[in-house]
Amino acid sequence: MPFTQTGGLLTSQNSGTYADAGTGTAERTLVDYKDALVQYKATELPVLAMFAETMKTDTGGDIDISFAQPSMKMEQIDEGSTPKYQHTKMRSERVSVKEYGIAVGVTRRMIEHSRFNEVELALNEARKAVDRHITDHFVKCVFGIGDDTYGTKTIEDGAGSFQTEALIKDFSTNPHGGFLSAPAAGSEAAAQLEIEADGSRVYPYAGATATNLARSHYIDDGLAAGSIKIGDLLTCIDRIGQHGYSADTLLISPGHFNSLLKLADFTSVFTAGHGASATQSGTNTLPGSRVGTFVENTNQTRAVGNIYGLNIISNPWVPVDHYMVTDSSVKPVAYVERRGLTVEEANPGFGIVGSYLSLRYGMKIINPLSSVIVNNSA
Repeated sequence: MPFTQTGGLLTSQNSGTYADAGTGTAERTLVDYKDALVQYKATELPVLAMFAETMKTDTGGDIDISFAQPSMKMEQIDEGSTPKYQHTKMRSERVSVKEYGIAVGVTRRMIEHSRFNEVELALNEARKAVDRHITDHFVKCVFGIGDDTYGTKTIEDGAGSFQTEALIKDFSTNPHGGFLSAPAAGSEAAAQLEIEADGSRVYPYAGATATNLARSHYIDDGLAAGSIKIGDLLTCIDRIGQHGYSADTLLISPGHFNSLLKLADFTSVFTAGHGASATQSGTNTLPGSRVGTFVENTNQTRAVGNIYGLNIISNPWVPVDHYMVTDSSVKPVAYVERRGLTVEEANPGFGIVGSYLSLRYGMKIINPLSSVIVNNSA
C-alpha cells in the first residue's frame, strides 16, 4: 500500500511523548541534530546491489549512455586481399536525473528537554525514509508500475498501458524505459528487419530465429493476484535463454510464495523421471519418488530453495500482482548518481532546528533482455 508521510515538526506535544507527571523529566540529553544526520552520506541498499550498475556523473539533467552491439562478422577473402571495413553498431539510452529531498525539523525545546530515544527515533526515521524511497523507486521502475511521483509508467500487455517497443523506447513519455516488449512485426522476415533497424534493443544471437528473439518480455497470465503457473516460469526461462542469458532467480511476493508452496505441479514435476505413471498431488502422503529431492520435507519445513534451477527470493516489496524471472549476474538498471545523499542545516528560527536531506539521481532499464516480468492480469 502507498506510504503516507507524517508532516510537521517533532515537538514535546506530539502524540507518543511520555508526559506523565514525575517521569521522564530527568532524562535531559542534548543531541547535535545535524551532526547525527550528516554522517549518513551514502545509501547502501540490497536493491542497488541486485539490480543496478552504479554510475557517477558531474553534470545534471539528462545523461546519455552508449552501448556497442554485436555488428561485425568474419568473411572469406582471397589470399593477400583486404577485407571490407566494418564498424560498431551503437545504441544509446538517455537517463533523466532529478533531485529528491526531505526536510526534518525538531523544536529546540524537544531536543533539550526530551528523553533521548524520541529524538533518536526521528533521526533514524529520516534515514529509513531515504531507504524506502530508493527501494520503492527501483521496484516500480523494474516491474513497470505507474507512479506520478517517480514518473514510472504501467508496462504490461493490457489495454491502455505501454505495451509496444515503440512506446517503451519513447524517452519523452517513458523516461524509465523497460524490458523488451511486443514487436510491431509478425512474420520472420519482418521481425528480422525490425531487429536490424537503428535503435533496436535486440540483436541476432546464435541460432535463434528473429521471431523468437523479438518476443515480449512482459507476460499477462490472466490469473488473479498472487497466482503463479509453472508453464509461465518455463516460458520466462526460454525467452531469457534465447538471448544467451541464463535465468537463475525467481523474485516473488509472499503471496506468490504461498501459492507456489500449495501448487500441486510444484511437487508433481519431480515425479517424472522416477518411473511414475501419473503425477501426484502435493497434499498426498510423501511418495517414494520424492525421497532424496529437495521437496522431500517441504510439508514439514515449508522451506523451498529453488525450482527448475531458479533460486526463489520472496520479498514484500515485490508487487502482489507481478513476479520476475531474471539472470542475477546481469544488472538491468543504470543508476546514475549526480550527487549522493547530503545534509544541509536548516535554521528557520522560531525555536526550530532542522535539516534538509537531498540527493540527485536517475535510473533506467538499459538491459531489456535478461529478465521477464509476469503480470497477474485477471
